[in-house]
This record gives sequence, C-alpha cells and structure tokens, in this order.
Amino acid sequence: MHTITLGHSPDPDDAFMFYALAKGCIETGDLSFEHILQDIETLNQRATRGELDITALSVHAYAHVADRYALLPCGASVGERYGPLVVAREPIPMDELRTCCVAVPGALTTAFLVLRLALGIFPYVVLPFDRILAAVAAGEADAGLIIHEGQLTYERQALQKVVDLGEWWFGETGLPLPLGVNGVRKDLGRPMMERIARLIRTSIEYGLSHRAEAVRHALAYARDMDERLADRFVGMYVNDYTINLGERGQRAITALLDRAYTAGWIPRRVTCEFILES
Repeated sequence: MHTITLGHSPDPDDAFMFYALAKGCIETGDLSFEHILQDIETLNQRATRGELDITALSVHAYAHVADRYALLPCGASVGERYGPLVVAREPIPMDELRTCCVAVPGALTTAFLVLRLALGIFPYVVLPFDRILAAVAAGEADAGLIIHEGQLTYERQALQKVVDLGEWWFGETGLPLPLGVNGVRKDLGRPMMERIARLIRTSIEYGLSHRAEAVRHALAYARDMDERLADRFVGMYVNDYTINLGERGQRAITALLDRAYTAGWIPRRVTCEFILES
C-alpha cells in the first residue's frame, strides 16, 4: 500500500470534496490517503517546504511553490461574481478603505492578494480567519477580510459588506475569481499525478451524487452553521469549476497571477502547470 499525504482545510467545502476518499466510498487500489486538516495559511506555508504530496493551496501561494507543485484540474474553489468580503461596522467608501487597518487571514491567501490589487498598499494586521469577525465587531480593526463561512454569517455580528472581491474582480476582468486550488508534488511523476487527479475528481463527483450524506459529513467541519447554511456554502464553492477548471478557470488563474506580477505583489512571473488527464 502506497500512502499519499493529502492536506486540506477543515472547512465544509473541502470536507464535502474529499468525503468519498475519507470514508472509503471509492476504489483507490494500492493507494491510501492520509488526510491532514489544517488552516489554509498553514498549508500554504507547508507547501513552501514541499511537505505534502497533495495540498490545498491559495492561488496566491502557488506563485511561490510552482517549482515544486503542479495544479490539479479538479478540487478548485472558484467564485463566479462572488468571493471573499471586506466587512466593517459601518459603510466605508473604497477610496477610504486604503487608510483603514484591515484584519486579514494571511499574507499568502488569495483574498489578501486580490485586496492588494484592488487597493494597493493599505495597513493590515494578520489574524486567524475565524477571529476576524469578532475583532472587527470589537473595534480591534477598522475592517476585516472574510473567507470561508464568514461570508455567510457576518451579519450576525452587525457588520456590513464594504466590497465583494469576486464582484470587483469580475468587473475588472469578466472572469471568475479563483481562490483555492489543489497542488500535487511534481516529483511523484506524471502517471501518479494523473491518477491522483482522476481519484479526486471521482471523490467530488461521488459527493455531488450523494449530496445529503456528503453535506452531513461536511457539517462536522462547519463552524456556526446548520445543515441548510452548510449546504449553501458547499454550493458556492463546489461547482462546475471544482469538477474541472476548464479553459476559463485556467485563464482566470493565469490572469490573476499575471496581474499580481505586473503590480509587483509576487516576485516572478508564473507559468501555470496544469495536470490534464490523458
């Protein structure tokens, strides 16, 4: 038996995607998968050291690990005209947001990169993603950059949306906003990378065709969400792009990284390598 390490975040959409692999619902032959659940910023940092065979990655982080990892065509989190939110206690015009202290969930997150494209330089403080809403509500930061389920729950803390970065990005490019991807270590070799891509796609398709049981599984990883809200969140980020990025999804990733390089927010131009199944 060959064990493959698989890192992903403890969030409902990732739990839904990998449900079939985690519960042995699909045939994997001589491969077994060791699931390692950590927040996305930790996984981004681990990827810079090449520690995991397969890992969830922020698209932003991929710019720093493209020498070690290729991108799988499946398992991506992509928002079509929606994405991470900036929220605040009261409305803030975009031009004033540049002078506000924004709590952000990590310097390698895609959300942070897109906000930099939108605002340029702005003051910020890094906090764990699940502390940002409370920090903004308590006045510890002027605004917060919200990822994961906070996109659906921020109003519970009497916060208001300042900008949806997915809407902003679509207005700039006409493209969906690619947020998270799955990277696979290149040193596994092409046949293994293609095999892994097929298995992960099969796991996603199994979850979609057994939605109720997969959502119930995902609910264990849903903070402050009931089954209805968890199902809504899964529906946002497990979509057609998750099954297959396709040409448009790949173009969106390339466009984001090209713009980031041109703006000086990543150190080098990135040539994206996608593992397309033969």
